[in-house]
Amino acid sequence: MEKILDNRYYDLIISNALVTSYNTGDNITMLNDLFSLLHIPKDRMEPCDLGVNAYHSFPELYTLESVISMENTGEESRQIAATRGLFGRGVIVGIIDTGIDYRHPAFMNNDRTSRILSIWDQTVDGTPPSGFTFGSEYTKDLINFALLSQYPNNIVPTNDPYRHGTAIASIIAGRSNEKEGFSGVVPQADLVVVKLKEAKENLKRLFCVPTGALCYQESDIILGIRYLLNVSNKLNRPLVICLTLGTNQGGHDGRGALSTYLDNLMLLPKISIITSAGNEGNSRRHYYEEVTEEPYSGSFQLNSGGIDNEYFIEIWPYIPSRLSIQLTAPTWESSQVIKPALGQCHKLSFQSIKTNVWINNILFESETGNQLILLRFRNMEPGIWYIRLDNKDAIPFSFHCWLPSGNLISNETYFVNSDPNTTITMQGDTANLLSVTAYNQNTGSILAQSSRGYTRLGGIKPDLAAPGYNIPCAIPDFQYGTATGTGVAAAYAAGIAVKIIEWAYIKGNYTSITGNQISRLMMRAAERDPDAVYPNNIWGYGKINPENIFDELEDF
Repeated sequence: MEKILDNRYYDLIISNALVTSYNTGDNITMLNDLFSLLHIPKDRMEPCDLGVNAYHSFPELYTLESVISMENTGEESRQIAATRGLFGRGVIVGIIDTGIDYRHPAFMNNDRTSRILSIWDQTVDGTPPSGFTFGSEYTKDLINFALLSQYPNNIVPTNDPYRHGTAIASIIAGRSNEKEGFSGVVPQADLVVVKLKEAKENLKRLFCVPTGALCYQESDIILGIRYLLNVSNKLNRPLVICLTLGTNQGGHDGRGALSTYLDNLMLLPKISIITSAGNEGNSRRHYYEEVTEEPYSGSFQLNSGGIDNEYFIEIWPYIPSRLSIQLTAPTWESSQVIKPALGQCHKLSFQSIKTNVWINNILFESETGNQLILLRFRNMEPGIWYIRLDNKDAIPFSFHCWLPSGNLISNETYFVNSDPNTTITMQGDTANLLSVTAYNQNTGSILAQSSRGYTRLGGIKPDLAAPGYNIPCAIPDFQYGTATGTGVAAAYAAGIAVKIIEWAYIKGNYTSITGNQISRLMMRAAERDPDAVYPNNIWGYGKINPENIFDELEDF
């Protein structure tokens, strides 16, 4: 078994500058030009392995950012400037998600051949793409051959068990179906799809994520992006990538291996990347506090739901504070005080309850240079927990806390007196990426669940708002349904980005256009309320306005 698939090995993200120091011949998987994976064997894996190995070296865990329904509301897809003759022809749409139902007519030409150029299924044992070591690649020729068969899945055995990838791909590039009131934004674009494998169980256990929780790891997403770039470069065609996954891990500051990679790609010609802002706005999973008075002690309350047995919390103070932490259980039993240090991991147990807590109070988190307090709970006692923070330097301080995103915990676990701001998920807070939030196109109001900015360091996010409520989509097994969330809004915006790059590159109007320039054009042309101040932490620069965008392009 490949080490990248083997749960006896941790996957650690390292700089390529360090590869020669660790390489033993078969323990390195290259991610991209910047980073690689180091595979470390461990006979007995323990939570305090995080402490021996740096926090930022473990891949982050990503969750889906749309809700797919099989109900068709009867709404019609929004037709976007079809009269301008821009349908996505010649542009590749890159999807990194839960897979795709390639048999669905939404992804076929009129002659019933596929518009999917290739699929890399990371979950299937077969022939990997060139330059990769696992999964199976299915070419357009093989997909077309399968579509002629009575049993296509015997030839191309890939599917989309969670419907999310099929829905997102169809919103961007699905062929129209008048009977279902459906059409993708760019129904003539081609697709390249990466079906992500689920995160390794050892990574989920390390962060106290329930075994059955659906999530994906950062390193596999990076590999997926590299695959999309390889296909795009081989065919010499422009590429628009839509990423509709997010995480509450990390400093919410646009740093990290994935964010760094994406930031750099957005400065290159012929590529645009659109990402969702997250659905954490009303989840009560963020807490913020400023402590300005003596004795410079902050405290907050966590309501732990009865069905959430294990999860994590990240606390990110601002420099120059140096915070110690103490927990008080619902039984009023208090833990010892854990002071900040380097590379230490403390396991706490209680006399009155069975809960175990691992605390890494990292004074200098090596990627950001900030303090990070990581709490991981197992056998969690339900009820109100009290968390106290004291500043060793006896000066004012402030801090953010985040619970896990998406389906990693239930809505029964939340912060008392939570804050809906600064809830943009990673990588939605990456500087050059277009981060898209969602609004109800029927009422004109922002969706309550849409994450809010700004970033932890005050960066302007989200960038734009797009329609994201009950948007018609294709779903597996030849059906149609609806989708809601910021992932849907990102898909809509990605379709507009495809139109822009078709106008600029395919039609020869501006062949050096970059993803960053596409994002700025979309932000400049946004629709804004004259009574509001922009940019703001809810709408960014306003609502996406395709007509304004193409009016500006015509002025060029």
